Amino acid sequence: MPVTLYRVDHATWAADSQVAYDLIRIYADAPDYRLPQPAGEFVENHLQMGGLFYCAQFNARLIGAVAVRVDESAWWLSHVCVRKATRRRGVGSRMLSLVAEAAASDGRVLRVHAASLMMGDQLLLSRLGYRLVAGGAHFELNPLPSQGGH
Repeated sequence: MPVTLYRVDHATWAADSQVAYDLIRIYADAPDYRLPQPAGEFVENHLQMGGLFYCAQFNARLIGAVAVRVDESAWWLSHVCVRKATRRRGVGSRMLSLVAEAAASDGRVLRVHAASLMMGDQLLLSRLGYRLVAGGAHFELNPLPSQGGH
């Protein structure tokens, strides 16, 4: 399934009702234990706190998303979710690959807090090339060319 990457910040969320609708639908498909609050509140609070979302887009609709917080050296990822109807088609893996390319273009590494991950999530990150850093605080993918990437 060919997907492209679509960035959603607070301005995009407020200006485009279809984007808002699609993003809430994505997180409404997540199991309740995966989100700290209902989907609409989660998305709005994340954006109001300065976060953003990178989304998988297919046929002009958002079908997957990952929450991102940016700091001086990294993009911190959380809450990866793909719509139920498009799961098991490689959308999440492709989206995370595109996010890695965007982070590298921005000169940043990708990080995910280890404490927030279930075993299945940790296995997926390991398959995608993320490595647990010393001390086990977070997983990191360093796609920067200067780091000897393949």
